[in-house]
Amino acid sequence: MAVPAQASDDEIELTFRGTRGLRAVRFRSELVKRGDPPEFRRRGRSLTWELTLPRPVGVDRVEYLLELVRADGGTELVPDPANPLVAPGPFGDKSVLELPGYRRPVWLDEESEPGSVEPFAVKSRLLRADVSGLLWTSAGAEREGPLPLLVVHDGPEYAEFSGLTRMLDAAVAQLELPPMRAALLQPIRRNETYSASERYADALAMEIVPALPETGSRVGMGASLGALAMLHAHRLHPDLFEGLFLQSGSFFRRELEGYEREFPRFERIARFVGRVRRARAWPSPVPVTMTCGLGEENLGNNRAIRDVLAGQGYAVELVEHRDAHNWVSWRDVLEPHLTLFLERLWV
Repeated sequence: MAVPAQASDDEIELTFRGTRGLRAVRFRSELVKRGDPPEFRRRGRSLTWELTLPRPVGVDRVEYLLELVRADGGTELVPDPANPLVAPGPFGDKSVLELPGYRRPVWLDEESEPGSVEPFAVKSRLLRADVSGLLWTSAGAEREGPLPLLVVHDGPEYAEFSGLTRMLDAAVAQLELPPMRAALLQPIRRNETYSASERYADALAMEIVPALPETGSRVGMGASLGALAMLHAHRLHPDLFEGLFLQSGSFFRRELEGYEREFPRFERIARFVGRVRRARAWPSPVPVTMTCGLGEENLGNNRAIRDVLAGQGYAVELVEHRDAHNWVSWRDVLEPHLTLFLERLWV
């Protein structure tokens, strides 16, 4: 019989019932990246494995997998079979523990008329590829004519795993936001194009955005590398966006990122971040809202960029919240922070 995981204010208890031939069970989570992963202890000669962990600092949710080590040395990463709560993602489901204090966004339980969604593709000469995506238009909005536009990196994944368009449906229905559109961009070679690529920034500004429907105002949005790419595009093309909403930006710095140095484009990102940090002023600042989880290793980088942008004349705020680097974390702060940001620009 499966035994569900339990969480208190102080600790987490997990029990796994395995099969014969299992040599070890390990706990894998982005919250435990450094050092050896915690290992379950086997209860005597039984098939039951148990683990007690202190409650992670700075989070109210824990996403995790179990690493099963077989007798022959083979390993397998699996969701916890005793835990029915999972968070889907582009690389598969992860088990989730919601700790005391966690609250789901209210808008997840609200019903609103959904906007229309149409696929689009833009031929990019600079990228030598077609950039595809989805164009969401709020319910009841005119199909023609200018509307405010939110341009979103990793847009289809934002819609699927963070419920972005559902949240926008609710915000427009409640008159918190005006009729609007969102261009949900599918990345092309994500690790290459979203890593401070000048070619991609030029393609976004000169080919992709001009091919989208006419707008009254544009805001750029992204998470992780997608946030970095939005800031980079803004610095190369200051008139591209009237504001930026950046979540958990991958603002790598050489002096801090021992754990990210193996990323293929680490040096290019670090050079760009260094240029941003060295600039004493910036002639074309725009409003910026940043969000980052208290459980993220790149929290210090986001704080540093917040301070740098503020010193350069940007109206910038950093929202720090109790989660880590994942799609649900980004989902849980869309309301009220994205809504308030767009409302200040568009209403």
